Amino acid sequence: MAEHALGAAEQVGGTGTVTVDAGGEDPIAAERDAFVERIFGAALGFLDMSAVWLGDRLGYYRALAGHGPLTSGELAERTSTAERYAREWLEQQAVSGILTVDAAVAPAGERRYTLPAGYAEVLTDADSLVFLTPMLRVLIGSALQLPAVLEAFRTGGGVPYAAYGAEVYEGVAAGNRPLFIHQLGKEWLPAVPDLHARLQAQPPARVADVGCGSGWSSIAIAQAYPAALVDGFDLDDASIAAARRNGDAAGVADRVRFHLRDAGDPGLAGQYDLAIAIECIHDMANPVSALRAMRSLTEGGGTAIVVDEKAAETFTAPGDDMERLCYGFSILHCLPVGMVDQPSAGTGTAMRPATLRRYALDAGFRDVEILPIEHEGWRFYRLIA
Repeated sequence: MAEHALGAAEQVGGTGTVTVDAGGEDPIAAERDAFVERIFGAALGFLDMSAVWLGDRLGYYRALAGHGPLTSGELAERTSTAERYAREWLEQQAVSGILTVDAAVAPAGERRYTLPAGYAEVLTDADSLVFLTPMLRVLIGSALQLPAVLEAFRTGGGVPYAAYGAEVYEGVAAGNRPLFIHQLGKEWLPAVPDLHARLQAQPPARVADVGCGSGWSSIAIAQAYPAALVDGFDLDDASIAAARRNGDAAGVADRVRFHLRDAGDPGLAGQYDLAIAIECIHDMANPVSALRAMRSLTEGGGTAIVVDEKAAETFTAPGDDMERLCYGFSILHCLPVGMVDQPSAGTGTAMRPATLRRYALDAGFRDVEILPIEHEGWRFYRLIA
């Protein structure tokens, strides 16, 4: 397989580095060669990311960050893994420029490898806003379901959220956790002055976190607003179990409760000062029903807020990196999950403002305001009853 990939590159550029003929005599060949370069580069990226995923899951980066530089034997001993595999991984990481190696000419077992300080935060600091290994967990976990996604493409069906397993829901939770801890209650909600005041006031404000997942958004709201009472709602058993564990560990279980329950239960109507749904509406087969539930939860003067992907306002091709990210995740995960229950709105990850507005109006809201909160990946909507 490696020989075939390198052979394609050599056919274009004569070496492992793909180049494009700048002569301009054959535009089709130039277009072909540029595409070969792109696919070959993407293949290298996939291999790098697979190795990074292994390094994260095996604890290699944490061992190197805390105890490096290490030889392959020392790394294997610290992580209870096999030395021969640890050595291959270390060499791959050094060849790819992720790790540095002292004395590359030394015998294989004597080489010492170091994780650069600037990379350590990205790969090991679970509280950092640039902690990226959780995204790889989501990617790998989603890719494992590609045979099921393939069948969904053929039949029009879907792939259940639970089928993606812990790799995905834990990856999503770990990736969003730093955002919630650092920004949700400290920057984003305070940017809505009337809501911020209510969450600080007495009697205690009540918050419904719709689609709470593993609970970090609910926990962050409770930590930022010590008077508030928060109920997290989700229909995924594993996520609610994780949320309860996280709430207990965070010491907020007295003010945060997690429910395996539909937030649209009529018995909950009018009980909340805030209903918030973060990065979940686009996954739902019936988003209008979910928004209608949020309107019911907050009837009587409460606030409804939706946070979702910052897709472009209109479809444009080619798109920017955010659009590519949205569509990539949509194909692998979000659209198949949303297509399980039929009939489905089939929203997908690239939910544009006009789409959310249409859903909100159909749910009985009279308007949608895009809040002036800046974030590279998310857009913030206030739904006006």
